[in-house]
Formats: sequence, C-alpha cells, structure tokens
Amino acid sequence: MRQFTEKQLLVASHNPGKIREIAELLKPFSVEVSDAASAGAPEPVEDGKTFIANAKIKALSGAKHTGIAALADDSGLCVPALDGAPGIYSARWAGPGKDFSLAMQKVWDELDKRGTPEQDRKAYFICALALAWGDGHVECFEGRVDGHLVWPPRGEKGFGYDPIFVPEGYDISFAEMDPAKKHAMSHRAKAFKQLVEACFEQHN
Repeated sequence: MRQFTEKQLLVASHNPGKIREIAELLKPFSVEVSDAASAGAPEPVEDGKTFIANAKIKALSGAKHTGIAALADDSGLCVPALDGAPGIYSARWAGPGKDFSLAMQKVWDELDKRGTPEQDRKAYFICALALAWGDGHVECFEGRVDGHLVWPPRGEKGFGYDPIFVPEGYDISFAEMDPAKKHAMSHRAKAFKQLVEACFEQHN
C-alpha cells in the first residue's frame, strides 16, 4: 500500500457537494486541496461497470491532466427492489441538468410501478474512492451504508439522493442530519477511513 506524502491533492470531481464533503474529511491533514473544475481538468467518460472502475477513471484522468495526485469518488444509491438501480448510473438518473428531484421521483415511481411495499424499500449508498499518482499507481477503497427510502424528500442539508435516504438506526434522512454527523458515519466516511488508515498514516 503506497503512502501519500505529497503536499497537494486534486479532488477529481465537478460535483460541488462531493468536493465540499471530501475537503471537509481532508481537513485534519496538511494537504492543499484543489478541485477538477478549478484546475481545468475535464470530466472523463465514465464507462466502467463498477463504482471502483469509474473512480479509477476519474482519479487517473485528474492526475494525468494536472500532474498531481488525485482523489476521485464514485458513489451512488443502490435499491435492491430495483435490481440495484440506479447504482453506477445514479448521477445519470438526474439528467443533463443534474436535477436530483427528478432522480428521486424516478426512484419512487419505479418502486410504485413494481408494487414494492414501503417496508421493502431498502437501499444502500456505496462510495468508492480511488487515489491516483502521476505515475499511474492507484489505491482503491469502498464504503457502504444501509438504510431505507422515504417519501416525500426530507431536509435541505445534503445533496443527491440524501433527502429520501434514512440510514439504519436513525429516523431522519441524510439531508436532515447535521453535516458533521453524516460525515462521521456515511459511506464516504467509511471509505475515507480505510484510505486514511492505509495511505495517510504519516500525516497523522
């Protein structure tokens, strides 16, 4: 497992919500964080078949374009009653305008179409993180948080599908939760914990 010893890190994302969360998670480390849009890094075609594959595509693209190490996240909502959809296509369900109110409505409508009882509307979020260096070396990690879906959407604090997702053991959605609390137990936090333990030990 390669240690991260650089002073700069690119967050290879164009999603402001993800960039904000990852920058927050990186705060304890003496790393200067930049993002893909500010660095002028393009959005690569995500044609991988898994979250890990797509995270690697983004991280390698960011590292190649900027010459600095890049961290990419690929995450999504998986609904077993919809055969795992939207899954790796979670962002695409929001359309070109990235309108997640449409995406959330689509998830709920699909469940209605299938006649899925509310108690069976389970879901989980997956987050895959890929850390890529300029020489093409990549380390990957994956985190998961389980829960169930609710309707109508609740809360204003999250992004993406957060307003319809209630994590196990809670009665509020991710979008109703204090951001610090979500950062402590989310799929992204779980993947990030693995990343830090494996690659950032020298920075603690």
